[in-house]
Amino acid sequence: MAYFPAFIQLENKKILIVGGGNIALEKLEKLLDFTHDIFLIATHFSEEILKRIDLENLSFEKRAYESGDIKDFAIVIVAVDSLEIQENIFMESKNYKCLCNSVDSVEFCDFIFPSYIKKDSLTVAISTSGTSPAFAKHFKKYLADLIPDGIDSFLKEMKDLRKTIPKGKERMKMLDEKAKDYVCKL
Repeated sequence: MAYFPAFIQLENKKILIVGGGNIALEKLEKLLDFTHDIFLIATHFSEEILKRIDLENLSFEKRAYESGDIKDFAIVIVAVDSLEIQENIFMESKNYKCLCNSVDSVEFCDFIFPSYIKKDSLTVAISTSGTSPAFAKHFKKYLADLIPDGIDSFLKEMKDLRKTIPKGKERMKMLDEKAKDYVCKL
């Protein structure tokens, strides 16, 4: 089954990461591109993740996950090897209506992490719906080289125009032409 691509506004949405190893660190680093409202729980944290927690001034608890820990979170990332813990947290997440991602277990996921490129205001996401994260990673590198260095200046100009020109068909047509011209000149 293919995943629907959506960009989620993370402002005022608390995120829980269960796990303290390399995979938890990888997910943490991706989330930090978009929010710092992240809490971590793990029985053991790697030195690298502890450094990042300290650098970003994040809250954490060194202990095992307990039922109910997810009740105040909008999103939970389960980055542990235990399939039993992944399944239990995923099933529990349904009671609290929070989104759950169990790393490398798509059957226990409401969503997956796409490979993405973030360059200032532009974010491009790539997904193979979990079929080949390796392909998505390499395709991301290919696409990243195609993004022009001045993209943020152009996007700021477009944002300003959207704010100053009244809504309507004329604005839509003008902005569409401007975007088309920019892309054609690449």
